[in-house]
Amino acid sequence: MPIYEYICDACNERFEKIVINKQQEISCPKCSSKKASIQLSVFATAGSGGGPSSSSGGYSGGGGGCCGGGCSCH
Repeated sequence: MPIYEYICDACNERFEKIVINKQQEISCPKCSSKKASIQLSVFATAGSGGGPSSSSGGYSGGGGGCCGGGCSCH
């Protein structure tokens, strides 16, 4: 179930809603208006690639790593 970000067209309140299906009615939690515009969201993911420590190819000693850092696999 995705979480969508909205801005109310009536009062400009920003809010998020979990949307089960596209037919679900959305209403503003502040003014109860049913007119809201969906906003472009930016999200972050956790991963092991792309960061400065992963580009060196070695263990950074940061206590995380690919498996949590507790198994001494590095």
